[in-house]
Amino acid sequence: MHKAVIFDLGRVLVNFDFRRGYRALEGLCPYPAAEIPKRLAAGGLVDRFETGLIEPRDFVAQMSSALDLPIAYDRFCLIWSSIFTETLVPEAMLEGLARRYRLLLLSNTNAIHFDGLRESHATLLRHFHDLVLSYEVKCMKPRPEIFEAAIVRAGCLAEECFYTDDIAENVAAARNFGIDAVQFESAAQLEREFKARGIRWE
Repeated sequence: MHKAVIFDLGRVLVNFDFRRGYRALEGLCPYPAAEIPKRLAAGGLVDRFETGLIEPRDFVAQMSSALDLPIAYDRFCLIWSSIFTETLVPEAMLEGLARRYRLLLLSNTNAIHFDGLRESHATLLRHFHDLVLSYEVKCMKPRPEIFEAAIVRAGCLAEECFYTDDIAENVAAARNFGIDAVQFESAAQLEREFKARGIRWE
C-alpha cells in the first residue's frame, strides 16, 4: 500500500534546456555558449550552489567573474531561469494524487531556479505537501542523505513511497532505500506504472 508519491522536478514535472540560458549569456560575455558549461564545471560552482554552499548573490558574483560577465543580479536570475519549458505531467494528475497520498517533490535545484519556478509554475507546485530541495537540505541526489530526508518528510515507511526520476542513477539510489522507484519516460508511461500498483489519481 503506497502512502506517499514523490516526484523529481526537472524533466519529470517540467522540461528544461540549459542551452537556452547559455545562448542568452553568450551575447553578454566573451565566451560562446558551448564554452560556458565547461568553464563553470571546472570549479564545481553549480554543484556548490545546488547544495546550498553558496548564497545566490555570491553565486552570481562568482559566475560573473568566471565568465567575464558584467550583469545585474535580477537580469541574471531571469536568464538563468529561462531554461524551463513545457510541463510534462498533467496538473489534474497531481491534484488527484494530492487528495489521496502525501505528495512530495524531491529535486536537485538551487534558490534562483526554484524562486523562478514558484512564479512560473505556481499552479503545479501548490499541490505538493512538502518540498525536499537539495539547496535547502545541503545534499544532492544520489547521496543517501537526501533520500533519508524525503522518507522522513513522507511520514511513512520507505516501501510505502513511490518515486519517479528521469535519471537511472537516482532511481537506483532510491531503490537501495527500499523505495518503489521507476525511471520517468513520459506521462503515459507514468500512468501505466501507477495503474500497475493501484495508485489512483482519477
